[in-house]
Amino acid sequence: MEKNIAAFFDIDGTLYREGLITEVFKKMIKYEIIEPEKWYNDVRKDFEKWDKREGDYDIYLLKMIDIYMEAIKGLNKHQIEFIAKRVIEQKGDRVYTFTRDRIKWHKEQGHILITVSGSPLELVKEMSLKHGFNDFKGAEYISDEKGQYTGDVIPMWDSESKEKAIKELQEKYNIDLENSYAYGDTAGDYTMFGKVGNPYAMNPTKELLRKIISDKELSERINIIVERKDVTYNLNVGDIQFE
Repeated sequence: MEKNIAAFFDIDGTLYREGLITEVFKKMIKYEIIEPEKWYNDVRKDFEKWDKREGDYDIYLLKMIDIYMEAIKGLNKHQIEFIAKRVIEQKGDRVYTFTRDRIKWHKEQGHILITVSGSPLELVKEMSLKHGFNDFKGAEYISDEKGQYTGDVIPMWDSESKEKAIKELQEKYNIDLENSYAYGDTAGDYTMFGKVGNPYAMNPTKELLRKIISDKELSERINIIVERKDVTYNLNVGDIQFE
C-alpha cells in the first residue's frame, strides 16, 4: 500500500500569530468565568516581560494554562465549545502569510494536513475546521459523564506528547514520515521535527534554536523561517548568533 505524505502544524505562534489560549482567557474574563484580578495579579507581569522580550513565552503560557485549568473545573464542556467558536470566528484569520501559503500548497499536493497543538482541543478543533485540516490533536481537558470538566488534562504542549501523537497519526494514516513536513516554533515541537524529513521552524524561540543548533543532523535539513510585517526570511542555521 502506498504511503501518504502529511504536514503537521503547530498552531500558536506557527499558524496563528499569537496564542489562542490568550484569546480564550480574554473571553472568559468578559463572561466573568475568570476574575479580572487573575490577569492583573497572576499573569500580567509575565506577559509584560515576554512582550518586552525580557521573559520566556513558555512561563507566561504555563501560567495561563494553570489558571485556565482552575477556572473551567466544574464548567460544562458546551460553555468552552461556545467560547472556542466565538474566538475562531473573530480571530481565526490572524495567521502568518507563510504558513497560510504552505497550507494551500500542501492541499494542492494532496497531502494530509494535521494540527498538533498545545491549545485546548476545543480551540484546535475549530481552528482546524476553519482552515481545512484533515485531523487535529490538542490538549484534552477531561470532562465527566455530565460533560463537566474535572480539572484533569492530557497535555499536548510538550515534546513527549507531540512525539506520541505523531506516532499514533503515522499508524492511523499510513504516513511516510521521511517525506512529510512539520511546522512549529517552540521547544515542544523539537521531537516533531526529528520525526519528519522536512521540518520548518517558524519564528523559533531561543530555546528551540539552541536545541536545533546542538543537533547536527537536524540542523542540516531544517528550514528556519522568520516572518516580520510583509517580509519572510529563510535563515541559515550556521549564521545564527546569540547575544
